[in-house]
Amino acid sequence: MSLRTEVHKDTGVAVVTLDRPSRHNAIDLETAGELAASWQEFRFDDSVRALVITGAGTKAFCTGIDRSTEVPQPASPYSTDDPLLTIGPKANDLWKPVIAAVNGMACGGAFYLLGEAEFVVADETATFFDPHTTYGMVSAYEPILMAQRMPIGEVARMALMGTAERISARRAYETGLVSQVTAPGEALDAGLECARVIASYPTEAVQGTVRAVWAAKEAARAHAFAQAPHLIALGSLPPERQAELFAARRSGPGSGSGAGAGGGPDPGHRFR
Repeated sequence: MSLRTEVHKDTGVAVVTLDRPSRHNAIDLETAGELAASWQEFRFDDSVRALVITGAGTKAFCTGIDRSTEVPQPASPYSTDDPLLTIGPKANDLWKPVIAAVNGMACGGAFYLLGEAEFVVADETATFFDPHTTYGMVSAYEPILMAQRMPIGEVARMALMGTAERISARRAYETGLVSQVTAPGEALDAGLECARVIASYPTEAVQGTVRAVWAAKEAARAHAFAQAPHLIALGSLPPERQAELFAARRSGPGSGSGAGAGGGPDPGHRFR
């Protein structure tokens, strides 16, 4: 199992933990399936009224799709299979509030989860970045999701700068991606406290409010998502060329164990 779930029935809060710290909680097909199954199960668990999602270890919340995962793709540019499209709570029709608690790196496909959380709590160690363009991949779903949280210029900068720049927790707070910054190691506790408060309120009122908030965003997101597969298929380099770029950057000076779209850190990134 690459996912841990813990239900606190006394408070009505569940914690979902990505549990692949050796891979910086990158998501393979097994993890993607477990996430979808967990959200679907929580739809029917009336003892759970609010949830927190986090990552195991101290180095990463999630670093996107595991680069060792092979996802067969149809030949047509009009059809693209993306296993991350089904890992979020809203994609699985779960309308109970979900809070993301982030420490360490959150990059690439992590935004599928952050984008479907009600809000994000991060500790001071958290950093956010989008490595797609660095490796010859179109970043489409990630900026679409983040454009619902951050000013469009900040989204564009993050998506276009790739691995060259990482957004600090403080900057993420200033731009609206993060709603609270905590001391190192305290994001989960802060997320749990928020979840406990929300879970103590009448369920119908809470879930109705969640739906109302998302109703304000869904129309624009649906139109943008419809374009994303074609942009990715037409603008991304072939997978073998992506792999070459990825391997070259990992083997460069100063590289080491870490992650960026499920791999290693860029040796020359800047923080802001």
